[in-house]
This record gives sequence, structure tokens and C-alpha cells, in this order.
Amino acid sequence: MPKAQTTAPTPKAKAGSKASSAAPSKAVPRVGIVSLGCPKALVDSERILTRLRAEGYEISGSYEGADVVLVNTCGFLDSAKKESLDAIGEALRENGKVIVTGCMGVEESRIREIHPGVLSVTGPQQYEAVVEAVHQAVPPRHDPFVDLVPPQGIKLTPRHYAYLKISEGCNHRCSFCIIPSMRGDLVSRPAAEILYEAERLVVAGVKELLVISQDTSAYGIDIRYAESLFARKKIKARMTELCAALGEFGAWVRLHYVYPYPHVDELMPLMAEKKILPYLDIPFQHASPSVLKAMKRPANDQRVLDRIQRWRKEVPCVRPSSSASPARRKRISTICCSGWRRRISIASAVSSTSRSKGPPPTRCPAPYPTRSRRNAGIASCRRSRRSAPGAWRRRSAAGSKSSSTKSRPAAPFAGRMPMPRKSTATSSCAAPLRCGRAIS
Repeated sequence: MPKAQTTAPTPKAKAGSKASSAAPSKAVPRVGIVSLGCPKALVDSERILTRLRAEGYEISGSYEGADVVLVNTCGFLDSAKKESLDAIGEALRENGKVIVTGCMGVEESRIREIHPGVLSVTGPQQYEAVVEAVHQAVPPRHDPFVDLVPPQGIKLTPRHYAYLKISEGCNHRCSFCIIPSMRGDLVSRPAAEILYEAERLVVAGVKELLVISQDTSAYGIDIRYAESLFARKKIKARMTELCAALGEFGAWVRLHYVYPYPHVDELMPLMAEKKILPYLDIPFQHASPSVLKAMKRPANDQRVLDRIQRWRKEVPCVRPSSSASPARRKRISTICCSGWRRRISIASAVSSTSRSKGPPPTRCPAPYPTRSRRNAGIASCRRSRRSAPGAWRRRSAAGSKSSSTKSRPAAPFAGRMPMPRKSTATSSCAAPLRCGRAIS
């Protein structure tokens, strides 16, 4: 391996280091480095190695003994660029796993055109990016006697489940939502980073992974479904490929905040093979076309209904779940409750709304009167069940009894309706599951 120099680098020189003379354990990850260019680049290499050494990595003096090789390049002269490209090619031939950084890293397209097999390319002084690339290529070893933080991190959930966030922000601009103004546009995490986190969680004893984001279906759009290396395999940053990889860990995988886009159909085979749970948390929000249009929601009620019907033909036990906002008008609220739950029988929960000071929500009309989630759900259920068999008989009987005693208008709804089963999350209107081990 080339030896780091403070003057003209010599890529063909043999590397020797006192720090790497001792033969460490095979279980300890080892990193080799080729440092080219000026003394400032040499200092950058020292800082990177200091950080990696503090995390438990050993420094290798040969290509054969390294799990990954760093090449700190120089791009000052054409001769220096040629020397850097030659050093990258030599590291790829001798080792195969190469991470490129340094001044020539700003010409990533040229480097990847000549050496497409490099794992990562970063510019100068990007220490955190280099260390993260090393973590993805060779994860650090956890030492329970030294490390104060467990490998899966500190979790506030019970041990049997954990949330797995795959992205931040949202590209939609719904008229009622303030999230984009607070969290910004969609920013997806690399697939390998998510899979390494999921692997650590499963090893730590987690039995159920709850995949969350602001828009799970849009995962990877902002990074153009870029590939990243996980377990020597390239995984696309796309929802289908990510779910297929998560299903290999043996834990339950439950998807939340899934918009019913066409490519969600690709998840049905994974559910049929029981790689992920037959469960989709879909933010329907409403069933009235006029309300959806006012909300600027990217959905069409009839198309969504047809898509869910196709899902249930392929996977009969698939369970869509949703949350909806109570409407201000009785007619629209009836459409919201009866339109969805009678036609597709989904589990639903009604949440309260409130006016926010953000730019989009201030243009909306006055919100629905504040009430608890359970009370709002009960009121919506009553409105949607007024046309149920027997309701008219009870109402007419109550009206005739009141007219015989005293002339007064009949109550808008007389007669006791069965109260829905008490629940803090969903009502009891969902069809029972017939296969799988999904839990609500």
C-alpha cells in the first residue's frame, strides 16, 4: 500500500506503520489508507484515522489485511490527478473495497467513469461523510465493556417493537397541513443505513419494526432511488426493495403513512409471502371529492377504492387502516364515515383538528368543534348508522309516543344505538383478519 508522504507521494512504495505492526484479532475491523498530496491532505488523513481508531478500527499496513481502503486524493495538477486515479485502480485490484476522498473527490463523475466500483466519493474535509462510508462498508464492532451506548441506540419504546424512520419531510402541499413548513421537503435515508439500523434492532431483540415517515410511498424519489451497499449487495432506495430486504430479518414489518400510489401494488406479493405484515396505514383523511379537492390531497376516492379491492383479491387478509378528520357539516361527515367504512370496511379513527399559525392552514375555514377522539368517533358512527335497519322504527315509535302526550317536534335521533367498542386507536368496524399473525 502507498505510504503517506508530506512531499511528492510514491504510490508504489510499501507501507509500514508501527501502529499496525501488531496482528489484531480477526474480529476487529481493519482500515487501510493511501494518503496523497500536500501536508494539509496528510492532516485530513490523520483526523480520519483518529476518529476511526477511537471507534475501535485497526490500521492495516497492507491491502490484504484491510477490510476497506481509503484513498485520499490530490487534484492540484494533471499529473497529481493521474497519480490519484492510478492509486484508486491499484486499491481496487488488490482489495476491491475502496472509499475515495480528498481534493479530486469534487470530480466524482470522472472518478466513477474510470473506476465505477468505488464505494463512495467525497470531497476534502468531509470527515463525517468518510466515517459514515466506512461504517456502511465495515460496521464497527460493539464492545459491551467499553461502549456506553448499545449498538441499537437508546430507545424509548418497549423492547419488542421499535420505530424505523426512513425519511424526513414531505413534498406535498396539502392546504390543511403545516408539516412541510416545519420539516421541509422530502429527504430520504440511504437504504443501507436503514437496513443496518434494522439489523441492529433485530439483533437486540426487537420483534416488530414500525416503518414510519411523512410519506412512506415517496421514499427514495428525492435521491432518485440511489443504490447503496448492504451485506455486499446493492439495494435501491425504493419502498419495494427496502421492504423485501427488511422482510429477510425475520421480524414483523408494519408500514405506516402509505399513500395509495400505483407502485404500492408491488407490496402485495411480499404480503402474500408473509415477508411483511398484511397491514397498511393509509392517510385517507376524507371520502368526499369536494373536501379532498379543498384539502389538495393527491387522491381520488374511486381510484383508491378500486385499488384496495384489487389488493384484497390478491391478499384477502390485507388490512387498510386510516385516520380521518371530522368535517364541519353533517352531510360531509356522513360521507366520510359511511362512504369508506361501508364500501371497503376499513379500521378508522377520527382525530380532532385545530387552527395553526402556519401559512397553509390559516386559509382554511373554522375547524370542527374540539372534542375528544373517542367522542368524535362515536358521533360520526351515530351519524353514519342513522339509516341502519330498525333505526326508523325506533324513531317513529318515539315520535308517536311523544305526540300522544304533548304536541312537540320529535327528536332528531331517538332510540339508543349500541355504543362502539371502547378503543383508543381504532373503532370496531374492521373486518377480522383471516390469515397471518398481524396484530392491531
